[in-house]
Amino acid sequence: MPITNRGLINKAGTIETGALTSGLLNPEQARKFIQQTFEATNLSPLVRHEMRTAKTGEIDKIGIASRILRKKTENTDDGYRAGVETPQIEYATTAIRLPWEITEETLRENIEGQNLEKIITDLMTTQLGVDLEDLYLNGDEDTEDTDDDYDFLKINDGWIKQISNDGHVYDASAETEMSLDLFYNTVALLPNKYNNGKLRWLMSPKRAQQWELFLMNKIIEAGGAVPDNVYTAPVKIPAIECPSLDDATILLTDPKNLIVVNTYDIKLRKTTEGQHAIMEDKRFYVAHLDYDPIIEETDATAIISGLA
Repeated sequence: MPITNRGLINKAGTIETGALTSGLLNPEQARKFIQQTFEATNLSPLVRHEMRTAKTGEIDKIGIASRILRKKTENTDDGYRAGVETPQIEYATTAIRLPWEITEETLRENIEGQNLEKIITDLMTTQLGVDLEDLYLNGDEDTEDTDDDYDFLKINDGWIKQISNDGHVYDASAETEMSLDLFYNTVALLPNKYNNGKLRWLMSPKRAQQWELFLMNKIIEAGGAVPDNVYTAPVKIPAIECPSLDDATILLTDPKNLIVVNTYDIKLRKTTEGQHAIMEDKRFYVAHLDYDPIIEETDATAIISGLA
């Protein structure tokens, strides 16, 4: 049978008088748990996932150089051999946790009964995936945003900050409306070797709808028609809607160029015992894990910022 969220939680053991028992998932369970969080969003299933044992380390960038063919000369060996390039990217995961609780009264009185525990666990796993994608994209350790009491975005630097610092930036703040030129000019910033059919636009659902509205208005004004694929694939590059992206930002890259690193050190713990559980008549849960969003080639990324 497939491993479910509830099954993972049930394997997590209990906490008795402060002593932890079990809770550490084995590699197969850890991989399955991370997969379940990735399935919660549009973008996360498309990016590259790396599981590691160490919290800090390096990941190989495996690539092959261009123009590696040589002229054949009979009965000779010039000593030439093509090789594989393996430069490396550093990663350093950041520890995070998600605690939640359910009152025993809620379980007793809810029509779902004990099944409510599974429903809530599924919801928490889904929300964990949504929150993680938010961090993958928008994380900024230097943000001055003080609206969040828990400094949510300060946990780690995300892909937007990394691309803004080291990728190709197209500033659209001076443009009063969207246009095809906006997309063509951004694609032109990337070296041709990365414009290989694997690129994707990443934009918010609202921005995608505004782009569609812009095209529809142009059709009405000109009395013509726009091919359907222009709505979802400007410059023949498909778009992926990401609710975690703000409306003023569009990213351009191959999703596999975006990497999420997790370690196998994932713990899911549950307790119905102990002073707090007994006095408050609750079940307590907590998920412990870590992550680091990195980019394989920042030269293969572009960002449109400052959109009206």
